[in-house]
Amino acid sequence: MALDIISLFSGCGGLDLGFRLAGFNPIWANEYDKSIWDTYEFNHPETILDRRDIRKINSDEIPDCIGIIGGPPCQSWSAAGAKRGIDDSRGQLFWEYIRIVRDKQPLFFLAENVRGILAPRNHDAFTYILSQFEEIGYRVSFQLVNAKSFGVPQDRQRVIVVGYRQNLGLGFEFPEPGTDVLTLEDAIFDLQAIAPMSVKAKLDNYHDSVPNHECADLGFSSIYMSRNRVRSWSEPSFTIQASGRHAPLHPQASKMILVGKDKRIFDPTSPQPYRRLSVRECARVQTFPDEFIFKYKYIADGYKMVGNAVPVKLARVLASKIHQDIKESEKPGLRRRKNQADSSTQLSLFGSELEITAKRNKKDLAQINN
Repeated sequence: MALDIISLFSGCGGLDLGFRLAGFNPIWANEYDKSIWDTYEFNHPETILDRRDIRKINSDEIPDCIGIIGGPPCQSWSAAGAKRGIDDSRGQLFWEYIRIVRDKQPLFFLAENVRGILAPRNHDAFTYILSQFEEIGYRVSFQLVNAKSFGVPQDRQRVIVVGYRQNLGLGFEFPEPGTDVLTLEDAIFDLQAIAPMSVKAKLDNYHDSVPNHECADLGFSSIYMSRNRVRSWSEPSFTIQASGRHAPLHPQASKMILVGKDKRIFDPTSPQPYRRLSVRECARVQTFPDEFIFKYKYIADGYKMVGNAVPVKLARVLASKIHQDIKESEKPGLRRRKNQADSSTQLSLFGSELEITAKRNKKDLAQINN
């Protein structure tokens, strides 16, 4: 069986790389943000990149595949974002993802999103999204995972949704989290002797020895200074965000000192100065290999690409489990055996409100069927 997959809302392709390393073949990808195109095409030369708005792409223009992966825009679901969820135009792009899964009918899909999608305010919308995947023929599993439990030196909680086409006769079971936690020392200690290049906005030139080893030279807002932003060498990193202004501070400095409610200062006795992690250091924390080169003219675009990505090692772990399940499903008789585990038990975590929610959101379903 050809292991061809397609990628939606691809970003720079961290998820794509993880799946490729697990044995899949990303043949086609879609990304509308022009600041990402050069990076994606440079690092995924064998994948066709479609640059159009996904809402303008007909399903019959997309290659057939056994899997669809991607992370529909998550800003509107985020606790730090607009919190508008499905009412926001970005949140509604989830319907485009469902439309394409429905029309292409791959063996599986995987979608990644922020943990805010599980917040009470998004209860109805997320429950309805899960029900729509089931309605179009998929057994759905979801879980809030922390990347640090899967070989990523970072506290990063994300919701992973995996669907298997019902005729596979099995459901996705998430891999058990590991107990060995990687640290900042594991990720970036070897770079400590190489000073990064400080950049405020546009890059006039690039680091001459370590690609992407540029760091944002920006001020620190009161929000940034409201909590400690330094993790020690022996700890995993804070979450890598899609903003240079919110990048964690380098572990060379002391932890920040609490001086009042939601107010901290830099330790004046710190042995080393405070600086943000560079784009390359953030990429290391996100488990991108050093040969994965980010292309950007503005430092903000570098941080955005890295921070929005799925960590490569997390993607590879999930992809490897899917790969294993597909191989198992090809064994004689397996598809005829009925898996008794009903994915509706996961939906019951949200109560018995699917029918009510579906009626309330019927107008949204029309968007999929158009």
